[in-house]
Amino acid sequence: MADSAGAAPPKPSTSVKLVLLGEAAVGKSSLVLRFVNNDFQENKEPTIGAAFLTQKSHLPHRTIKFEIWDTAGQERFASLAPMYYRNAQSALVVYDLTKPTSLVKAKHWVAELQRQASPGIVIALVGNKLDLTNESSEAADTPSTTNTEGAAEGEENADAAEENGDARKISTKEGREYAEEEGLLFFETSAKSGVNVQEVFTAIANAIPETQMKTSKTQAVGGGTQTALGAERVNLNKRAEGAKEGCAC
Repeated sequence: MADSAGAAPPKPSTSVKLVLLGEAAVGKSSLVLRFVNNDFQENKEPTIGAAFLTQKSHLPHRTIKFEIWDTAGQERFASLAPMYYRNAQSALVVYDLTKPTSLVKAKHWVAELQRQASPGIVIALVGNKLDLTNESSEAADTPSTTNTEGAAEGEENADAAEENGDARKISTKEGREYAEEEGLLFFETSAKSGVNVQEVFTAIANAIPETQMKTSKTQAVGGGTQTALGAERVNLNKRAEGAKEGCAC
């Protein structure tokens, strides 16, 4: 039994590329900040182009190093998105539980990923800003309208809900049903309080097959892809900023 006194062998570690997509101001950067640094900034500046961060997720039998590309939500940067989700093994598509149009945009990103991203990409649909909702209400069981025409019809009900401390405009049922239809992971989170943030990334780490992670490791040998992509990002960001210098996004 002498072997039992020795240190346990290190768990295998592999890299996984993850991209965040969604409308501006839904809380993508705040989710990443909570996951990476366990921090929250109330008045965070909008992301320009994309930001790159890394964080590890420790599973029982392996360690996943997430290489996270947090993309800007402003429309002027939408054309750059394929550069960031190319070869990604996973994606977080984020919407704001208090803003119906953000779910419309999230569905657009899901469709684009399904058409153009890597086959077998693991996609998590995330409804953020759970801290602005009242979980004791029945709002989660009430279907909500996500098209822009129908959104106006629900304004009176929304105002009443806000008076009760519930700013929710998109029900849990609606988000979950869409996720189930499209084969997505589904979570409602609060970057502010930290609710379900770690759980999202852990679920993604568990959902990615070993074969995809081995492929990811091969593609990322030497970090050449990452370095080239970072350089390209800087140049494109400068060009985008110069084209719309006075944009108040």
